[in-house]
Amino acid sequence: MKKELIKPYGDTLNDGIVQLSFTLPVEKSEKARRAAEIYASRLNMDNISVVHASKIADNFTFFVVYARARPKIDYSAVKAAELNISAMSFDEINEKLKKGLKRRLKVVGATIGNDAHTVGIDAIMNMKGYNHDYGLERYPQIKTCNMGAQISSDLLIKKAMETDADAILVSRTVTQKDTHIRNLTELIKLLESANLKDKYILVAGGPGITNDFATGLGYDAGFGRGTRPSQVASFLVASILKKKGCND
Repeated sequence: MKKELIKPYGDTLNDGIVQLSFTLPVEKSEKARRAAEIYASRLNMDNISVVHASKIADNFTFFVVYARARPKIDYSAVKAAELNISAMSFDEINEKLKKGLKRRLKVVGATIGNDAHTVGIDAIMNMKGYNHDYGLERYPQIKTCNMGAQISSDLLIKKAMETDADAILVSRTVTQKDTHIRNLTELIKLLESANLKDKYILVAGGPGITNDFATGLGYDAGFGRGTRPSQVASFLVASILKKKGCND
């Protein structure tokens, strides 16, 4: 296979121009700006320009740097677990469930762990939805239970069992110190220990989530930033019909 070498694009193709932001634990000064330049050079960059430096706390300075990245990558060798979804309309989703599953699809969702953010799970599940796209609550053929934020994995599993759910949607926004990995992994381990993992369609979502990442942890799919509710609904419909051996 022919190599396809690429670099970031700024002004001209493959010029390598990037914008980088970071914080250093030093007081704002000319010495600090120079330290930011040196650090960027250690990241294999040249033509470095510190275009912004601001104090954000005592002994902490935030920098924005423009620079030229040296490395290229072979795009033809890049592998990713693509989540191929056949997009369906609101009416198509309801019709497929009505004819294929012959009952309402039952979905339980929550933000797990100590994460208090509900914007993600609400965008997918609440009736209003996101970006002019109806949430799962609006679908007549989908029965939802949005448990909200800071729900333990144990409680989420208990609710899924009580409602005889077909799918569990998990949202994580906070990723500091990899708390999202620990929480998402905990849910999978609890399901496995109870021999329940194969009972549910498992979906993880959040701004730091990719399909590669989620499937690597044991989920059936992962959805990231900008996901529309109909994309999740389309995936759930295709998955449940395949799982149940229903005719779609």
